[in-house]
Amino acid sequence: MHVLMFSIALVLSCCLRFGYKRAIDKSQLQPERVLLLFLFPPVLAIVTALAIVCMGPLGQMVWFLGWFSYLLAATFLAFAIVLCLQLAFVGYQTVRRIRGASLQNFQGTPARILDLSVPFSAQVGFWQPELVVTQGLIDLLDEEHLLAVIAHERAHLHYRDTFWFFWLGWIRRFSFWLPNTEILWQELLLWREMRADRWAAQQVDFLLLAESLIYVVQTPLVESESFCAAFSCAAPQNRLSQRIDALLSHNASFSQWNWQSLTWLFLAFVPLLVIPFHY
Repeated sequence: MHVLMFSIALVLSCCLRFGYKRAIDKSQLQPERVLLLFLFPPVLAIVTALAIVCMGPLGQMVWFLGWFSYLLAATFLAFAIVLCLQLAFVGYQTVRRIRGASLQNFQGTPARILDLSVPFSAQVGFWQPELVVTQGLIDLLDEEHLLAVIAHERAHLHYRDTFWFFWLGWIRRFSFWLPNTEILWQELLLWREMRADRWAAQQVDFLLLAESLIYVVQTPLVESESFCAAFSCAAPQNRLSQRIDALLSHNASFSQWNWQSLTWLFLAFVPLLVIPFHY
């Protein structure tokens, strides 16, 4: 029974991911649908494994299959936990390194200055991240464009993107075996950056933001970890033009979260209801 339960969860997880296609028009992007498809399959798999571990290897089933399903589920959970701890450790090391950099103030915004020639800025950390700016970015941009970039980074702090995308980044690493994981991840990153651009455009001239993005994306991109909300490296370069287009069409409609649609995620916890009936 446990093997069947786990198999159904894995097959259903894969089936939910098949057939997803990117939204061509990003103004019509539905982030709640993307997030639901990104979260539901791996959460269902984790919850099912947790339910099997809680029920234990004994029950009304063949002894060998009981232990097999129990060890399989326990290994599955251990793998997820190890990935989470590994990601947290890498983030901790990164935060420790940047705290050794000099601290400067940009019109009331403290920032760590890294002595690197590559133009780069990001919020790095967890719940209370720190703004990190390279010397290359300071040398590249004038004061107005630099303040536009910092406004974008303040948007990431406003939405606590480093906190939420730490957990989403863990889900991404854990669910690499599911179809379309990377596609959905890139959709979420792109929407995150478009949302930050939109928030920053309410603080500074949106043309300054668009121009800053054009300047910065001409440099090589750096891989953005889930605990790092960066201005220029959240999506492949061939998709950054979509952010610029969204900024230039400043009055275009922008999709907001429809939290009610995410209530479907609670269905992923249905396997926990089986635990009281196990004997």
